[in-house]
Amino acid sequence: MVVNKHAPKLNKVVLYYGFTPVADPEAMRLWQKQLCESLNLKGRILISPHGINGTVGGEMAEVKKYVRETRRYQGFKNITFKWSDGTGTEFPRLRVVVKDELVAFGNPDEIKVDENGVIGGGVHLRPEQVEELVKERGDEVVFFDGRNAYEAKIGKFKNAVVPDVESSRDFVKEIESGKYDHLKDKPVVTYCTGGIRCEILSVVMKNRGFNEVYQIDGGIVKYGDRFGDEASWEGSLYIFDDRISMDFSDKAKVIGECDKCKAPTKDFRNCNTASCHQLILLCDSCAALPSNLSCTHDQSRHRDSELIG
Repeated sequence: MVVNKHAPKLNKVVLYYGFTPVADPEAMRLWQKQLCESLNLKGRILISPHGINGTVGGEMAEVKKYVRETRRYQGFKNITFKWSDGTGTEFPRLRVVVKDELVAFGNPDEIKVDENGVIGGGVHLRPEQVEELVKERGDEVVFFDGRNAYEAKIGKFKNAVVPDVESSRDFVKEIESGKYDHLKDKPVVTYCTGGIRCEILSVVMKNRGFNEVYQIDGGIVKYGDRFGDEASWEGSLYIFDDRISMDFSDKAKVIGECDKCKAPTKDFRNCNTASCHQLILLCDSCAALPSNLSCTHDQSRHRDSELIG
């Protein structure tokens, strides 16, 4: 067989998380950093005493090696890695950091973990089981968005409850506000990009009196891979790399509206102000005007740049 040395490299991106006790987060940080550097991978990896959360990309062969080596750690052997196509330009650099929480809910003591994952969270449902629940219980089922409100602008589950939060730190206060007390005896299906935020959100909800809480195993990514745009999801998925959004099929519905003219769009643009962390949802026509990319945001409030699942 003749190998074409000049053929373009196939690039992949993996999104993953694993909850398990980590006795020495700093030692794990060094191991993960060295592993990624040896494989020329870029991305973001968060490590805490509760486990690991990451998204990295690079040449497919090297990403496969990364997955294989990461699974050698006893607590990570059962991690599900969610794969997507990449271009090699999704991440400008590699960043591996230690945090108190894998997702910044602002309450590190909210969850407890053991070798099997989060203790006392919502019931995991495979995508097929989600659709079975909807078929059996109908309008009684409530989809509850576990992401930041801006992510839901371009894609969400049909008729979902979208909490008014700008970062995960807002969730505890939002749940405790009483706005959602009428849902405490309903079947609530929490969802987020890859599933990690729902691991924590479902605990927060159960700890505050929600009686029937579920979470989608693998998050929107796994659901979309299974059903595309043929079931309960509609729109595009916001993702935390330079792609910003992705569609599950060519039938994806555009549900976003331009912040300036309300025209249909799914395209977020970065604010041109260097100190601003906000995104602006703009159609192509409005994005062509430089004035529309100027900052009009309250810069004391910003999106979660670290959330990757």
